[in-house]
Amino acid sequence: MADAISPSVFDFSAPDVAGRETALAEFRGKVLLIVNTASRCGYTPQYAGLEALYEKYKDRGLAVLGFPCNQFGAQEPGTEAEIAQFCSLNYDVTFPLFAKVDVNGAHAHPLFQFLKSEKTGLFGTENIKWNFTKFLIDRQGKVTHRYAPATSPSDLAADIEKLL
Repeated sequence: MADAISPSVFDFSAPDVAGRETALAEFRGKVLLIVNTASRCGYTPQYAGLEALYEKYKDRGLAVLGFPCNQFGAQEPGTEAEIAQFCSLNYDVTFPLFAKVDVNGAHAHPLFQFLKSEKTGLFGTENIKWNFTKFLIDRQGKVTHRYAPATSPSDLAADIEKLL
């Protein structure tokens, strides 16, 4: 869980898509783009843009982390294996994918509770409104930006470059 003195995303962990518990501390020193994803959403084609950002900037220290979520219109009904296969076959995703999480409500993953509290949405709302909400994290684990689902991954490039 988060450190009471200076919480950062590096204080959290989550199982990856293969079920391996992954400490986000493994990404310490990198710029992170954390996204709640879904395979049957109108925004699903953003997987291609997220992969393009990852390919372009990974050697400079960017990691894109995908967290599938089935809370919005039941648009992520598959198993973790099905999600991984879908992302690989349809979008050539190579960035890390995690197990399905809740991002809102009583069972929201602690990472997303933290992200939402650090950067609220439009009009100060904390709840995530839909799939493909994006959080940009600096190398120290501080949440610097929150982007709406409709924001294209390519529109994040300038902000990412500032942090690299």
